[in-house]
Amino acid sequence: MRRAEFGESAVGRVGYLLAVGELRYRELDELTDDEVYEAYAPPEPDWLRVNFVSSADGAATLGGLSGSLSGEADKRVFKVLRARCDVLVAGAQTVRAEGYGRLVLSEDRMAWRRAQGLPEVPVMAIVTRTAALDPGAAIFAEAPRRPILLCPGGLEEERVAPFREVADVIQTGTNWVDLTAAVAALRERGLRQILCEGGPHLFGDLVAADLVDELDLTLSPLLVGGGPYRIAEGHESSVARRLRLRHVLEAGDDLILRYVRGSTDE
Repeated sequence: MRRAEFGESAVGRVGYLLAVGELRYRELDELTDDEVYEAYAPPEPDWLRVNFVSSADGAATLGGLSGSLSGEADKRVFKVLRARCDVLVAGAQTVRAEGYGRLVLSEDRMAWRRAQGLPEVPVMAIVTRTAALDPGAAIFAEAPRRPILLCPGGLEEERVAPFREVADVIQTGTNWVDLTAAVAALRERGLRQILCEGGPHLFGDLVAADLVDELDLTLSPLLVGGGPYRIAEGHESSVARRLRLRHVLEAGDDLILRYVRGSTDE
């Protein structure tokens, strides 16, 4: 049984509720912010994690928005994951639907990043097939760091040109963004820790491209019923990728799960 998952001090001071192998089960309220940061330490320098909230019956949205499923506990982990990444990636549909503005962190999150030798905020990267976005929107015009637009190489220049003034444009693929090449391009820029916040189609495409190292999933205690997307949509993956459950954080009736890639022969 390993104690490294939450650290010696965390286990010793608070104690674990259940520990089996590498799995840790904890009450989120018992953890300090430093312990939550430690709990989400990436195991490798190059790491792509995806963060989602879902209803208990698998819906990715409520009333068309994921934020309707999220509570304070989920938001706490959400903010830690943002503070830990080099680049935050989201699909254009999610950016529009969820009303993404300029990427900002609280002062304590920025202070934590400074202490780690990181810039105060991560880079924002937006994946789009059509560039159907407003280059004058705050996510571009008020960005604290120059954002990145990831789009297909076959997109007409007149659609791309307005964004070259406000973002770095990376074009991969022809009619669709080649996500494998896009991730490689981000890492060539030193953006090695990647956090994806969706949406479901982007997550599905990342799974199909075998690029996901970690899924951080909050299960909200709600029954939504039929209609909304699952957390992964789009292209069907040819094989299922095995995950290992690294920890469970309980916060009221929410379960906050951390899954990492495991060997297919386990």
